Amino acid sequence: MEDAKLFFNTNLRFLRNRKKFSQEYQAQLLGFTRSKYTALENGKTENPPLLDLIKISDFFKVPLDSLLKVDLSHWSEFDLRKMETGAKEYISGNNLRVLSITVTSDNKENMEYVPIKAKAGYAAGHTDPDYLATLPKFSLPNLPEGATYRMFPTSGDSMLPIPEGSDIVASYVQDWTTLKSNSLCIVILKGEQDFVFKQVSLLEDGKIRLTSLNSNYPPFIVPVDEVLELWQYVRHQTDSVPEPETDLQEIKQLLIDMQKHISKSSMV
Repeated sequence: MEDAKLFFNTNLRFLRNRKKFSQEYQAQLLGFTRSKYTALENGKTENPPLLDLIKISDFFKVPLDSLLKVDLSHWSEFDLRKMETGAKEYISGNNLRVLSITVTSDNKENMEYVPIKAKAGYAAGHTDPDYLATLPKFSLPNLPEGATYRMFPTSGDSMLPIPEGSDIVASYVQDWTTLKSNSLCIVILKGEQDFVFKQVSLLEDGKIRLTSLNSNYPPFIVPVDEVLELWQYVRHQTDSVPEPETDLQEIKQLLIDMQKHISKSSMV
């Protein structure tokens, strides 16, 4: 039990100083006398009552086990804020994010396709088995096993050079912390009548930055709790034939090659 309380008093002092509270004010907020609180923070209380520990844990939004056993002063401000808001569990999807799927008669997962006419209802119906049952279902060869796939149609030119109207095959992301910065994803947002296809980056304040491949569109930031699902890009299908390179593109490539050559020459 001695080891379990190793960091309790130092964590208590750290958490109070982080809020810039005096000992007297912190004692008042917890409903303790000043002398009782000071004894806790200075490690003078050998066996703090369990109810007091729970009250402190609830006040600072720190799990009791972490309050006792973890040196919170070594945590980043980002992780501390995530712990307080619950964003850390939300982002990782532990016990919070449930995916509805459909299966074939031999119990294999389908790949659902969300047609244009069903896009507006996806955010509301993405967890509804009855809604998913209405979506077209199919399979594609050569997809990695062990993942859940769905296909989403795109519109607009914000993700050029991926052509407008492409169908994006994407795999479901349960733990968002596994995504690398600027991962291409279909993003399902709360309250939206449409999903978006963007580069996704987790920021250090419990938010997500969404960036277009087309630089004419500025990035925007949303809180993590506004995101319902993330589906990571696997491949896309399109009926657009790539246009041949124009003279301007050839000149641009020539300038890039010249810059590389000059850079190498300057290093010699």
